[in-house]
Amino acid sequence: MPFDQYENPLISRYASAEMSQLFSPQHKHSTWRRLWVALAEAEAELGLAVTPKQIAQLKAHVDDIDFDVAAKYERELRHDVMAHVHAYGDQCPDAKPIIHLGATSCFVTDNTDLILLREALQLVCARLASVIDSLATFAKKYRDLPTLGFTHLQPAQPTTVGRRACLWAYDLALDLAELEHRIASLLARSTKGTTGTQASFLQLFDNNHDKVRQLEQLVAKKMGFEATYAVTGQTYSRKIDAQAIDALAGVAASAHKAASDLRILAHRKEVEEPFEKKQIGSSAMAYKRNPMRSERICGLARYVMSLQSSTAATAANQWMERTLDDSANRRLVIPQAFLAVDAVLILYQNVASGLVIYPEVIARSLREELPFMATENILMAAVAAGGDRQELHECIRTHSLAAADEVKMKGRTNDLLARLSADPAFAGVDVEAAVDASQLTGRSAEQVDEFLAEIVEPIRTRYADRKVIESELRV
Repeated sequence: MPFDQYENPLISRYASAEMSQLFSPQHKHSTWRRLWVALAEAEAELGLAVTPKQIAQLKAHVDDIDFDVAAKYERELRHDVMAHVHAYGDQCPDAKPIIHLGATSCFVTDNTDLILLREALQLVCARLASVIDSLATFAKKYRDLPTLGFTHLQPAQPTTVGRRACLWAYDLALDLAELEHRIASLLARSTKGTTGTQASFLQLFDNNHDKVRQLEQLVAKKMGFEATYAVTGQTYSRKIDAQAIDALAGVAASAHKAASDLRILAHRKEVEEPFEKKQIGSSAMAYKRNPMRSERICGLARYVMSLQSSTAATAANQWMERTLDDSANRRLVIPQAFLAVDAVLILYQNVASGLVIYPEVIARSLREELPFMATENILMAAVAAGGDRQELHECIRTHSLAAADEVKMKGRTNDLLARLSADPAFAGVDVEAAVDASQLTGRSAEQVDEFLAEIVEPIRTRYADRKVIESELRV
C-alpha cells in the first residue's frame, strides 16, 4: 500500500471485505461480461447469427479480465464500456463481432448496477437481522430489570432495560422491512436500447416486436429478475438509486439513535459498550472509558444520511432521456453509502453482543427519582384509605417542592418518602410499597416477550440460513 496517497478509510478501516468485494472492479466487470454472455445466448435462442462456439468463448473468459489492456484502451477511446468490449474481444476473437450486439453502454452499466444493488441490499439485510438478533437476546435477558425512563431527557416513568433495547431493535425491524421491499421492487433494465425505445433491437429482429419483447424477458431472467421496468430512458430511473439510499439512511438514523442513547447511558455509568483489556480511552486521561464504538457509529451514520440529498439531486437532474452528470456522482455515492452502512452494522453488532450492564448503578439512579414518580400511586392509595383527593394532592405538591429543594439547592438526598410517611394525611398508606420499582414498569416485561415472539422470531426464521461472516473490528 503506498503511503503517499489518500486511502479510503471505509476500505482500510471500517467496512467488510464482503461489501468491498461487491463493488470491486473484478466483480463489476465480470458482471458486465456475464451480461454480454446472457445477451449473446438470448439473441442466439431467438434466431440471430450467434454461434455456440462464440458463446463458449465468451463464457471461458468471464473472469480472467486483463485490466491493464482495458485501461490502455480506455486511455485511447475515453469510453470505459468500449474499452472493455475491445479487451474482451481480444480474448475472444471469434466472438468479437457479436459482443454488445444491439446494446447501448447502459445495457451493461445499469443492469450491473441493479444486480449490485440487489446483492448489497441483501448483505445489509443479513447484517441487520444479525443485529436485531443480538439486541433481542439482550432484551430477553433484561426484560424485567427496572430502569429510569426519560422523556425530553428528563426523568419520566420507569421502563425496563430490555424494553428499551426493543425500541432500538424495532427501529431496525422497520428498516429491514423497507430494505426487503426495495429488494422485491428491483427490476431489470434489460435490453431497452439507446434511449429506451429498443429501436436497435427492433432492427436486428426485422421489426419483429414479439421477439424484441422476448429478448428483454429472456435476458432479465438470465440476470435473475422476473420482470423489467416498464419504460426507461437511456438509464433506469435514478429514483431507484434514491430509494435505495433513502433506505440505507433509515438504517443509519436508527443506528445513530441507539448509539446516542448508549453514549448517554455510558455517561450515567449505567451501560457500557465492550471495552477491551488493553484499550486506551484517552492519551492523556488514563482512567477514561470512552464509548468510541458508539461514537464511530454516529459519525459514519451521519455520513450516510448526508448522501440522501445527492441521489435525490441526481434523479432530479436527469434531463429528458438522460444526462451524464449522474455517472461520476453515482460511482462515489452508491458504493460508499453501502460501505458506510456495512461498517455501521459491523460496529452495532459488536456493541449489541457485548453490552455491559451495571444493575446497582441503574437501581441507585432509579431510587433517586422514584419518590416523585410514585406520588400518583401514593395519592390513589391515600384516597382509597379515606382521604380527600384535593387535599392530599396539595400535601404531595408541597412536600415534593421541599424535597426538590433539598436535592437541588442543598445537594442532599431525596427525602420525599420520609416527609410523606411523617404526614398524618398518609398514615394509612404503605409508602415504601408504593415505590417498588417492579410495580411501576407497567407491561414492559410482557411487551418484551410479545415483541420477541411477534416481530423478532419471524426475522430469525427468515434469516436462519443467511448468517453473515462476523467481521472483526480492525481499529
